[in-house]
Amino acid sequence: MPRYHLGLDSSTQSLTGVVIDLDTGRVVCSRSVNFSETFPEYGTIDGVLRGADPHIVHAPPRLWLDALDRLLDRMRADGAPFAELDAVSGSGQQHGSVYLNETTTDALARLDPARPLSENLAGIFSRPTAPVWMDASTARPCADITAALAAHGGVIAATGSAATLRFTGPQIRKFWQEDPEAYQSTRHIALVSSFMCSVFSGKIAPIDPGDGAGMNLMDIRERSWHPMALKATAPGLAARLPQLASSGTVIGPVTHYFVARHGFHPNARSVIWSGDNPCSAAGLGLIHAGMVAISMGTSYTYFGTMAACRVDPNGTGHVLGCPTGGYLSLLCFQNGGLARARVRDRYSLDWEGFRRAMASVPPGNHGRLMLPWFDVEIVPAVTRAGVHRLDLDEGDAAGNCRALVEAQMLAMKRHADWMQTPADLIYATGGASEDRSVLQVMADVFQCPVQTAPTTKSAALGAALIAAQATAGITWPELAARFIPADPARRIAPDPSTAKTYKALLARYTAFEHQTLATLRRHHAPDP
Repeated sequence: MPRYHLGLDSSTQSLTGVVIDLDTGRVVCSRSVNFSETFPEYGTIDGVLRGADPHIVHAPPRLWLDALDRLLDRMRADGAPFAELDAVSGSGQQHGSVYLNETTTDALARLDPARPLSENLAGIFSRPTAPVWMDASTARPCADITAALAAHGGVIAATGSAATLRFTGPQIRKFWQEDPEAYQSTRHIALVSSFMCSVFSGKIAPIDPGDGAGMNLMDIRERSWHPMALKATAPGLAARLPQLASSGTVIGPVTHYFVARHGFHPNARSVIWSGDNPCSAAGLGLIHAGMVAISMGTSYTYFGTMAACRVDPNGTGHVLGCPTGGYLSLLCFQNGGLARARVRDRYSLDWEGFRRAMASVPPGNHGRLMLPWFDVEIVPAVTRAGVHRLDLDEGDAAGNCRALVEAQMLAMKRHADWMQTPADLIYATGGASEDRSVLQVMADVFQCPVQTAPTTKSAALGAALIAAQATAGITWPELAARFIPADPARRIAPDPSTAKTYKALLARYTAFEHQTLATLRRHHAPDP
């Protein structure tokens, strides 16, 4: 029997594929295709299209189809064992929506291996471009949906998130409001994940609860479409959405196109895709409640696993279904890596100088604090940028370096409290995860071990593991032990002697943040 599984990650800027070998616990092939570099004819920059309105950000779905053919060609040339492939699944950038007309079902069922996917499916789009997660043009639809659901327990309680600019439901409502004729000609609405899965399956694919939760349309507890949310979004929406189905659901064999054109095994199976964050949770081995991942890139993202569904009453956190079981919380902090770089540059330091400055000040920074809102912030919701300091001189380079890192970790711990699931292991990924001094602060603030992630392609790996778990009868603990083994060399233990210091500093930080937010609200309140 084949023992290879393919995982794909259709992200904002690129498409990545990995093939795993269940017998050896190894990734045997890995490749990426950058959208803008490989296909300049589509006119994208960093994978997206922008116009005069900076809030509108779309992408052409045909580009993703061309990238899929190109990626599979390159992986096969690299020796990817497609002829022995058992199953394929994938990860899609969350919140992106694809709009398909009535010809779609027939076109998917009749893919011609002699023609590329983008030619086969050129006529199926009722909307030529797809709004993606970066699009922030839906303030009015968000307000409409919030008002409509207020009498039914509210959007947060119903769907797990506040009505959010980048979420799919508000995007659908905007489409219906602005182009009702095109909406009327739309027969199917897909997410990036379910659209790509449909291509592999040769039929309209379901949406899984991990990605469906990022739409403001799914009942977060029942994992079914929420009737009032659908009604609040657009007319006839239920008929345009696919069914919801659990992660790891096998749809059937991959369509003949991939067998004939790319050499897939004839019995290779197509498994439902999920969103990039749920797939990353699987690829990092977050398999039980209390396991957390912190991604430290341009922004910082905190996502952790919960056994029971809880929602953030403040509306800044999000709740998603988790492929490994239970639920996944997600918080995004705008002032992440760029804020750290701003402090470094303010004092004319390189990163080694930044680390030395931090080390020259003891944990807790003598109680001195910073709120590093160099840009508007998502968590907590801050609409006016500004850096705020408590008992901290702006001219003190060392104090500011430590205050910045401590503030970022304290903010994550404070704003994850609603989960009621303390972190017992944190996987750190992203650029700053290479800095052990930052990870030590993380370990000390949370008082739990921190381990650097074993791969930078966690979403693609997670998709491959989802495919394996669905088809090979292997449990999540077994998969995690095989592909994401514990590595003592990559783990940082907390210093118990700092526990009391950071407990006190967290209380001080919480009071400072609360006071600052109250002051900002008073000073910038609208005139009566």
